[in-house]
Amino acid sequence: MRVISGRCKGRKLNPIQGSQIRPTSDRVKEAIFNILGQKIKKARVLDLFAGTGALGIEALSRGAHHATFIDQSCDILLKNLELCRFEDNARVISYNLAQETIPESLMGKHFDLIFIDPPYGKGFIEHTLEKKYFSDLLNEDGVIIAEHSYKETPQIEISTLDIFRQKKYSKTIISFINKLKTG
Repeated sequence: MRVISGRCKGRKLNPIQGSQIRPTSDRVKEAIFNILGQKIKKARVLDLFAGTGALGIEALSRGAHHATFIDQSCDILLKNLELCRFEDNARVISYNLAQETIPESLMGKHFDLIFIDPPYGKGFIEHTLEKKYFSDLLNEDGVIIAEHSYKETPQIEISTLDIFRQKKYSKTIISFINKLKTG
């Protein structure tokens, strides 16, 4: 697992060990960032179920302004931020995202890009999107990027959010979600 492009191109990240770990492949990561294009520059990023921090670190490497990382266990993530020297551009929150609420420290914050890369097959995407105030975290022109198994189809029951694009890569689907324009 490595940073693909930008300031830290080629830097190898510390992996998380375990049979349940499914890091985003370089191919999928490259496709995501090619689709996002210039949206990355100076973006404020939220990386949920961050794991190693690979998606948020890739965004920082490519010119994002700041990234907030949330995961239940953050030791490896902190090491990877230090390895890439992004500590000053990052905030790490240790939090169990299976809880019913979003962390209070995020209230009033707004993000341009929100990555959601949870364990597959557990309904965490829907559970996260349906949290009270979650859609308020996304800027009007922001994008949520959700990675999930091809066997899952996120059912978004939130009237303010819409899946506007999906791409399949082997057994992985990337769903791009935005806010519906009002008025």
